[in-house]
Amino acid sequence: MINEERAMPSIQRLPASGATTKDIIANIKRDGAVIVTGLMSEEIAWQIYSETINYVRHAPVGNDTFTGSHTTRTGALVARSSGCCELVTNSQILDVANEFLKPYCDRVQLHLTQIIRIKPGQPEQVLHRDRQAWGKFLPDTIEPQLNTIWALTEFTQANGATQVVPGSQDWELTRRARKDEIVYAEMPRGSVLIYSGSVIHGGGRNSSADERLGINLTYSLAWLRQEENQFLSCPPDVAASLDSKVQELLGYTMGSVACGYYSQLLPAGQAKEVCAPEYALGRAPNFSIKINADI
Repeated sequence: MINEERAMPSIQRLPASGATTKDIIANIKRDGAVIVTGLMSEEIAWQIYSETINYVRHAPVGNDTFTGSHTTRTGALVARSSGCCELVTNSQILDVANEFLKPYCDRVQLHLTQIIRIKPGQPEQVLHRDRQAWGKFLPDTIEPQLNTIWALTEFTQANGATQVVPGSQDWELTRRARKDEIVYAEMPRGSVLIYSGSVIHGGGRNSSADERLGINLTYSLAWLRQEENQFLSCPPDVAASLDSKVQELLGYTMGSVACGYYSQLLPAGQAKEVCAPEYALGRAPNFSIKINADI
């Protein structure tokens, strides 16, 4: 389910019912992004809206041109919204994330959760690559992350649909996009834009009278520092009540051979000196990870 020839840059749209992991990854590898329609139900969309809207309304706007003077970002979504936890563990998305990133890691983790609200009057965001969160220290041969933006409202070019430059994941870092190379991730509510950490993109201009709400959930290699500190956004006393799959995506498990151990601050002789993260949640460690490293 991939078109080989196109006259103009575009983003492929696949229906959730027929989108396979192979189809989705093929489009991401070619274009850097793909849209899957109908993956979030109306029920979950309304649940997330009701669980988060008070936080969204009180979030401050950005303080520079990149974050946007008419844009707000609301994080800690795992701790605040059980509906968002369902999106975080969506099986189709996790299958894609694990398959897409497996050449570079033993395990993937939840890198970032935020609701991005683009308000009327917001100009286009500066085009960028999300992998720049780690500066320029990662080799170009390593893809560090897979990103999603779920449409909590309809995305149109008028209300700030995400700008994407198809194919730019393979460009040299110094190359800049022309206007005719930019497309807009227009999609109905309930759809999701899935894109690599290397593709050039940015929030769109909102010239409408309506707000654009998108849920940005990102997955990265578990051996990298997360953009959102999940241990502060969702500390152990909160994470202990979550499903084990969510806990592990947050980072409450070993990231690889030796990434993530801690020592308990108890009197000498009263605790293990080296503990896997699951102990902080009151459960046994998950040692099911298959290590690829040669030791």
